[in-house]
Amino acid sequence: MLRTIIVGTGHHVPERVVTNNDLSKLMTTSDEWITQRTGIKERHFTDGTECGTDLAKVACERALQMAGRTPADVDLIIYATLSPDHEFPGSGCFIQPKLGITPGTPALDVRNQCSGFIYGLHVGDALIRQGLYKNVLLVGAEVHSHGLDFSDRGRDVAVLFGDGAAAVLLSPVEDDSRGVLASVIHSDGRSARDLWLEAPGCFGKPRVNLQHVEEGRHFPRMEGRKVFVNAIQKMPEAVQEVLARAGQKVEDLSLFIAHQANLRICDGVAQRLGLPPDKVYNNIQRYGNTTAASIPLALDECVRAGRLKQGDLVCLAAFGAGYTWGAALLRW
Repeated sequence: MLRTIIVGTGHHVPERVVTNNDLSKLMTTSDEWITQRTGIKERHFTDGTECGTDLAKVACERALQMAGRTPADVDLIIYATLSPDHEFPGSGCFIQPKLGITPGTPALDVRNQCSGFIYGLHVGDALIRQGLYKNVLLVGAEVHSHGLDFSDRGRDVAVLFGDGAAAVLLSPVEDDSRGVLASVIHSDGRSARDLWLEAPGCFGKPRVNLQHVEEGRHFPRMEGRKVFVNAIQKMPEAVQEVLARAGQKVEDLSLFIAHQANLRICDGVAQRLGLPPDKVYNNIQRYGNTTAASIPLALDECVRAGRLKQGDLVCLAAFGAGYTWGAALLRW
């Protein structure tokens, strides 16, 4: 039986560090206010010239190096983002030549925001298990800082996000005791407007509308309380679902990594699952919410710090705009 294993991980963030005190100079906020509500102390922003694929290039190179592979070995790109370099074509097409991946290699963009990495892993795993691809480059990359409202109007959202990219290389192994044991993905579009970026879009004519810009409808908006309540409910449910599918229990887990949206959400999910702090990894304090990049970024840090050893049971879970959510269970 073919299973999907992660053979390489990598991440990259811009050099510029933006602290909560830095943001307090742009809007009415403070380090205490942000820390209490989100757990975030700092985040990384680009210098204004880098796109998501620029960050992704470095992350992918590091993942390939760890895996002992070259760009010529990649036979499928899955690129997850909510902040693409351009409206179209997909960012996967732009990362292909930047990495020197063979022309003709398929590139698939996944637009599932905070759940993008889990959705991409679900798809990549299915394709590998069918024997269609052998080296799937799965990357999550975001440049949020170019599209946030750094005023009091956008304060509640702007303090949350950071820029960054992370990647994993997926490959098959004929060992049903290792790799992705189970994964699930879900959505509920009835709540799509609780967390969304309304404009520009085809609902308006012209598509780019000066009135929408003046009204701030081109900035992300969020019903924070609703998102919080749903996140701490849906992520534990997804974790329990993948555990049941694999015949495992919460106490069997060696490591749990949740999407880094808000430290209070991460702590709430861990508490609902009954997980002790030593089995949970959070890094939102240093990076903020990097949406599609957050899970692979945390995973790469754990790999490079020696937090994972062969045989460990690892669970990844995410919840985000859409609403979309999911989880994956892996035997390392």
